[in-house]
Amino acid sequence: MLKVRRVLLIFSAAALLAAGVTDSAQAQSRPPDIAARFVPDSIAIGDHFELEVVVDKDLMQIVDFPSFGGGMLTEYIEILEEYAVDTLSREGRRMRLAKRWRLTTFEEGEHPVGQFPVLYIDKNIVDTLLSSEPLVLQVGTFDIDLETMTLRDIKPLRGAPLTLGEVLWYLLGLSLIYHLFGVVVVLLWRLIRRRKRRHAPTVKARADEPPHVAAIRALQVLHNQKLWQNNKHKQYYTRLTDILREYLHGRYGIAAPEMTTEETLSAIAGFDIPGEASGHLRWILTTADLAKFAKFTPTPEENETAYTNAYYFVENTKPTEVEATPADPDEELKVEQS
Repeated sequence: MLKVRRVLLIFSAAALLAAGVTDSAQAQSRPPDIAARFVPDSIAIGDHFELEVVVDKDLMQIVDFPSFGGGMLTEYIEILEEYAVDTLSREGRRMRLAKRWRLTTFEEGEHPVGQFPVLYIDKNIVDTLLSSEPLVLQVGTFDIDLETMTLRDIKPLRGAPLTLGEVLWYLLGLSLIYHLFGVVVVLLWRLIRRRKRRHAPTVKARADEPPHVAAIRALQVLHNQKLWQNNKHKQYYTRLTDILREYLHGRYGIAAPEMTTEETLSAIAGFDIPGEASGHLRWILTTADLAKFAKFTPTPEENETAYTNAYYFVENTKPTEVEATPADPDEELKVEQS
């Protein structure tokens, strides 16, 4: 008796398993169901609407939605936006997919689109499936009765009075701009003054004072300050070269205070300057560049030599009595008459 029951149970289980496999195979072999619709399917001209396509398929089946070139679904229906494929539900081997497009049209009337196509791929099958119902869109417009309609001119813009809050914001903005402008002007003024003070000579030239006299007097003041003796080599050579550059500017009319060492030496090459004096100037400017920019510390002997060479450079290049004393026109006239 027990053996008979066991045999019956085995046959029942086998039958159920075979039925499940058969149902699964049938479900897989059944083509996907395609449903398409316009939402809504009746619009006013220029309104937005959507095309929704729902596919009910087996898990192993593959479907692909068409792509529309040029952004047009049909000749009169424009595609505004395309959305990604969405999974609506999944139960066992069955799943429902949805694809949507946002559309619009400016053509009045009825627009039959027909059945929507979807590409279907399953094992060795490649086919195009169509939606169960054809798509139709109704586009309406507004009826205008020109006989009863009254045309009116466009009304002019009405000006609204300014409130205290609006005026206050304008005043605060103008005040902020004014104060910022004042701060910028003060900062620029201070910067210009600082630069002028930095480049201004310590000893100001007196009125109608020859350049070589002002240079000798400034060199004497520098010598008495004892800068390099207090390890202020950079300040010492800065002031020394400033004196010489101011002298060159006053003596030869070249813009030496704004020139580099090489530019200064090239500028004076066109003047009748003794070779020894030109060599002294080159040595002073080169040593000063090393002390100011290369952290070079000259020896006490070199510092004294720099001062001595500067002094003799001014003495050897100052105007002679013939250059300094202008010729008397009456004397020249007498010489010509004689």
